[in-house]
Amino acid sequence: MSTAPLMLGVSGARGIVDETMTEAVARRFAGCWGAHLAEASKSPTICLGRDSRPSGARFAAAAAAGLAGAGCRVVDLGVVATPTVGVMIGATRAAGGVVITASHNPAEWNGLKLLDQFGTAPDPDLAARIIAAFRGTDEVEVATCSGEIEQESRATDTHVSRVLGRINPMPLRDQGFNVVLDSVNGAGGPGGRLLLEYLGCDVTHLGAAADGDFWHTPEPTEANLTGLCTAVREHGADIGFAQDPDADRLAIVDEQGRYIGEEYTLALAAWRMLLDRPGAAIVANLSTSRMIDDVAANFGSRVYRSAVGEANVAALMRAQEAALGGEGNGGVILPEITFVRDSLSGMALVLDLMRLEAKPLSELVDAIPRYVIVKEKIYLAARSDLDPALAKMREGFAEARIDDCDGIRVDLPAGWAHVRPSNTEPIARIIAEATTDGAARELVSRVRTVTGL
Repeated sequence: MSTAPLMLGVSGARGIVDETMTEAVARRFAGCWGAHLAEASKSPTICLGRDSRPSGARFAAAAAAGLAGAGCRVVDLGVVATPTVGVMIGATRAAGGVVITASHNPAEWNGLKLLDQFGTAPDPDLAARIIAAFRGTDEVEVATCSGEIEQESRATDTHVSRVLGRINPMPLRDQGFNVVLDSVNGAGGPGGRLLLEYLGCDVTHLGAAADGDFWHTPEPTEANLTGLCTAVREHGADIGFAQDPDADRLAIVDEQGRYIGEEYTLALAAWRMLLDRPGAAIVANLSTSRMIDDVAANFGSRVYRSAVGEANVAALMRAQEAALGGEGNGGVILPEITFVRDSLSGMALVLDLMRLEAKPLSELVDAIPRYVIVKEKIYLAARSDLDPALAKMREGFAEARIDDCDGIRVDLPAGWAHVRPSNTEPIARIIAEATTDGAARELVSRVRTVTGL
């Protein structure tokens, strides 16, 4: 089993099960969050969900004890998608939530994701205070639970109903789309299938059992989705969808069995929304492809850029009253549903775009200007190890437009590059985009030469 430090940041806590992520860690971390929320109101309601990892049940029990011990009323949703927790925070008017998940990380990982009253991660200052409390010596828990813990089994139905309230299912039912859904044995399978069936789709479901026994490496990248591509071709499907284990990300395969990837998810979803609201604001993070700008320009809309991270995107969305937002990792945020990235919203929007435009997915994709993104990882012992490289990057790209709200992004006429530390893994990412693979790789090479990474 691999080893890694306990990762603490705006996305919560992640670690290796029974090494750095233990029940004691889960109880204390959740207790710190509960104690903070209890400062503002007596017995605040907290929604608790978990993805399908086998270790999730015991970590959820530990988190529930920590929350209840801090005086919170805990609504335990069981195995649900992360966006479902966001939906239920709104539906129950909860003060926040906790999700037991390690997102796309391998099976030996687990963690806790904290959600505020909007369903998004705490802002960096608040996250830092929670982490400081967790690392401190003051006891934040009590031996006997003082808050209530209750079960709620209707969360997935509520989520699906919310999406169906935004995307009219009747016109889609007439289409009878043939869909292959790959849920990678994660938490999004039940809700994803239920939604697609309500939309009248003929569904072939891969990795349907929400048991955490991932049938392939869970991150929805091209290398990991060869089985989905093959299934789309074999079944003559109109589209293939791939969720990650907690179902907040969505990758797409076209009717030819071609992986079109996560970057297209947001662009296609924005296209559908802007058909209804031309000129409306769209929000994306600094690492998201320029294709979202091209789609927005067709409707007279502007794309606002935030730092990477769901909370940063959601905060800017609220400030700009955006019609849609998200990230290039396949995360679509539809504010009418939840301010959490949501694969169910993404699937419904893309299917409805295909209906309205009356074109196969491959033609819609080919109508969007094509770019190539190259992503590389550098492993870090500590986030501060990246600081000298960022300083060198600023100097080495003096001719570029520079945005330093999250690492360093440099924009050039021929493309852009972004270097930043991950919020969830002990790595830094180098991301570069250009019109060709060679140009993107040349930009990565220049970044490495300039920074010494």
